[in-house]
Order: sequence, then C-alpha cells, then structure tokens
Amino acid sequence: MTLIYPVESNAAHAPRLSPGYKSTIKRAPQKPLIMIKQSLSELTGPAYGHETVRPGDSDLTTMHAGEPIGERIIVHGQVQDEDGRGQPNVLVELWQANACGRYIHVVDQHPAPLDPNFTGAGRAVTDAQGNYRFVTMKPGAYPWGNHPNAWRPAHIHFSVFGHAFVARLVTQMYFPGDPLFPYDPIFNSVTDEKARLRMVSDFDLDATVPDWALAYRFNIVLRGRNATPMENK
Repeated sequence: MTLIYPVESNAAHAPRLSPGYKSTIKRAPQKPLIMIKQSLSELTGPAYGHETVRPGDSDLTTMHAGEPIGERIIVHGQVQDEDGRGQPNVLVELWQANACGRYIHVVDQHPAPLDPNFTGAGRAVTDAQGNYRFVTMKPGAYPWGNHPNAWRPAHIHFSVFGHAFVARLVTQMYFPGDPLFPYDPIFNSVTDEKARLRMVSDFDLDATVPDWALAYRFNIVLRGRNATPMENK
C-alpha cells in the first residue's frame, strides 16, 4: 500500500503557523508554497526500514541490561484507511521522553534524570490486519519554554511509512484526562475539537496484562473525515 497525504480542512490538522506555538513563527513559510512535481522514483522508491525491523524493536523496556524507571504500558492499535480497513505492512515508528519527561538529546537539558535503560524509540510493522503493538514506559510531562510555566502534556510521537520514499505521516498520541490539555498550544493548534480528541488514546482494560502493564489503544486513520491529525499534512 502507499500512504496518501490527508486533504482535510486546516482545522483538522496542525497548521504550519500557529502563533501560540512560538517556534512556528520562525519556521512557517512566509510566501505561497511552490509545488514541485514528484519524480517517479520518489513515488515508487522503497521506504527503507521495513525489512530491518526485528521483533525486539517494539519492546522499549527490554533494549538494555536493566529495567527502565517508571510505569510500563502497552500501546497498540490499528493503522486504517478512511473506511476503517486495516493497512498491512506499514512501518510504524515511535519516539518519546522517559518517565521523568527527558529525551536523550543534547538539546534537552531539562533538570530531570536520564534513564540508562531507556532510549525512547521503537519500531514495528503492522500485521495482515493493520495492527501494531508496543511495550514502553509512560512518558512524563516536561517544561519547554514556549511561554511562562509551559509544560507539554505526556505524549508519544508516531510516524507511519508506506512503501514510497515520500510517504511518511507524523502525529502525536496523548493520554486521556491529562490536565495540561487546555494549556498546550501544540495540542490546541488543531482547532477542530473532534479532530483534536482523535489524538487522545483510549484506556483499554481488555488489552491490559494483569499485574504487569496497563494498555492504551491508539488507531491511526490515514485520511478521510475521521483522519488522525497530522503534523505534515
């Protein structure tokens, strides 16, 4: 399958310019975009990574010698088209902060501890029904300097790849009931409330493993009226 970029209204997707999210002021285009026709190789060339995904790449809690700090969770769902049909063999990647709200990145100097047993990145390929599943740690909120006392709600970044080089979509998954939702300009840059709530996962008791990990379900809808809001629509 080949991913097709969504074409829904701006209210359903994060805009390039959102003044409340201050860094978009510097990076958003100031002039009309010039559309460059994609070459055949861009449209049909391979998306590298599908064949190199290993079974352990989807369990972020077993990638190091010890147990990561924090709350273990299961994040699972289905990659769907506009009619709710599961999309097989889609490469799904995630990256996130650790349980203390810290990324392993030189730019992140938030005064919270790094976890030597948690890198915060994983990969999986959807099965024949379009399902994916990760085991990870619930990320923490973190300050980000956008405005006074600015904190990002706990979230996980997702990207999905089709089989063309340019077929990549990026979104964020949030957790239900987060008190920081009203204060986060990134979350609220999606101005359509129903679309915004499609970025919030559902607690899934049926998928929870007793005495081991809570579960959250997050379906990623590629396009159509129920599309998951994307950052690169």
